[in-house]
Amino acid sequence: MERNNKRNNTLAFCLGILLVGVMIQAAGWLKSDRLVFPGVGEILAAFVRLLGTEKAWRQIGTTLLHLAEALAVSSVTGIALGLAQGRSPFFRTLLRPLMILLRSIPMIVMTVIIMVLTKYEKVPLIATSLMLVPLISEATCEGFLRIEPELVDVYRMNSGFTPRVLFRVYLPLMAGYLKQAYVNAVGMGIKLTVTTEYLVQARDTLGKAVYSSSYFNEYAEIYAYAMIMIILVVLVGALPGRIGKLAEAYRRSHP
Repeated sequence: MERNNKRNNTLAFCLGILLVGVMIQAAGWLKSDRLVFPGVGEILAAFVRLLGTEKAWRQIGTTLLHLAEALAVSSVTGIALGLAQGRSPFFRTLLRPLMILLRSIPMIVMTVIIMVLTKYEKVPLIATSLMLVPLISEATCEGFLRIEPELVDVYRMNSGFTPRVLFRVYLPLMAGYLKQAYVNAVGMGIKLTVTTEYLVQARDTLGKAVYSSSYFNEYAEIYAYAMIMIILVVLVGALPGRIGKLAEAYRRSHP
């Protein structure tokens, strides 16, 4: 049964990709503009051509590095703030306006403000981190509040809130909330990173590549870069679940 479900999901996913290709092709026919809506064959040819160049892989690597740095910074900040919010109702209420601001402010406004305040090469890291902090902190806070008090009372009898209690009790119990937060953060993070790279013209990045392609009206390459970003989202988005399984296996083998 499970094998059939996986086969059906794979088939549905492939049909979904085919549907997207048909929609792009139909848009080209309706608009009668082969420049803006090139054929699927042209897009696939551009995709294969890009993957065969060292420059494209360097751009992918730089963007992934920006994403990894932003996820690391937002994780440390978001988890710390989320734990503080979960432990203190006053602190949770105090930070609520800031979290609403970070969730609501348009990305371009945030990027422009940071561009004025710091160097351009730091903008992708700072802007993406700030936009991801509310996502992770709110998941951490919600996971903290959902923990059954009885599950941590045993540890509290022997010690207070220590790093050992954090990593052995709280984080495993909040793993479900954090996993979903990171799945969303990866997809959003790539889009935010590429957007900021586009706005500041960061060197050797996917954002810069999309800008260059649009400047020279290479729309087939733009769609090809979009395909690359979709693949990155799928691949990197699967990492939280894989890491969670490895962490759970390690925790069971080292009680």
